[in-house]
Amino acid sequence: MRIALLSDIHGNAVALDAVLADIESQGGVDGYWILGDHANQGYDPVGVVARINGLPDPRCVTGNTDRYVVTGERRGPSVERLLQDPSLMTQLESVEQGNGWARGALAATGWFEWIRDLPFEQRTTLPDGTRLLGVHASIIDGELGVMSYTTDEELGKRFPDCQADLVVAGHTHEEADLTFNGIRYVTVGCIANSLTSDRRACYSILEASESGYQIIRRRIEFDYDRVIAGIKASHHPSQKWLLKFYERI
Repeated sequence: MRIALLSDIHGNAVALDAVLADIESQGGVDGYWILGDHANQGYDPVGVVARINGLPDPRCVTGNTDRYVVTGERRGPSVERLLQDPSLMTQLESVEQGNGWARGALAATGWFEWIRDLPFEQRTTLPDGTRLLGVHASIIDGELGVMSYTTDEELGKRFPDCQADLVVAGHTHEEADLTFNGIRYVTVGCIANSLTSDRRACYSILEASESGYQIIRRRIEFDYDRVIAGIKASHHPSQKWLLKFYERI
């Protein structure tokens, strides 16, 4: 059994295409688990969702930015902070406009219900009996994820009685691998919108058999100039913010 583990595509079809091509070059997989933040905060939400739905039986979970598209929630500055610091108005406008732009694009092309109906988690049992759980961030919250420095106490609070032996997640845009109380927690990094100077797309392949499993990390270059051109041509209202992920030296 081979499962591709992807997360945080953020509407970047160029990066996703590069990852899918790399998966094929590695011999392909039996399934795809896509761990949230599929379309929002990127220049091509429709293209990404269409590609995902063209994969053989993709198993997806909702992410926090997927929820923002559906509910109107946001992670930007609160009204209280805005009243204290009016300079945050530009940030608030960018967040609100970006969420609305993605919502409109998905609704106009018939994909809103797909985003709305994404499940919170995915589960299966690997051939060796390992219970696999896939979530975006944690089982209690869509915002509190797993970082390399997350403490045992925090893991216990974020995954109480998770009934799994291996947890795979995204959200934090970093790769982490922690173990607590016999449970392994792995974050797979991000396909797009890297938070470091390494802009490559990160994903993992889970290989499992009756004798055990292993997780293979992959980092893939993609055409940053095409992404920049796509952002500029998209008329995305948060264009300046999106470009920061790809124009850094």
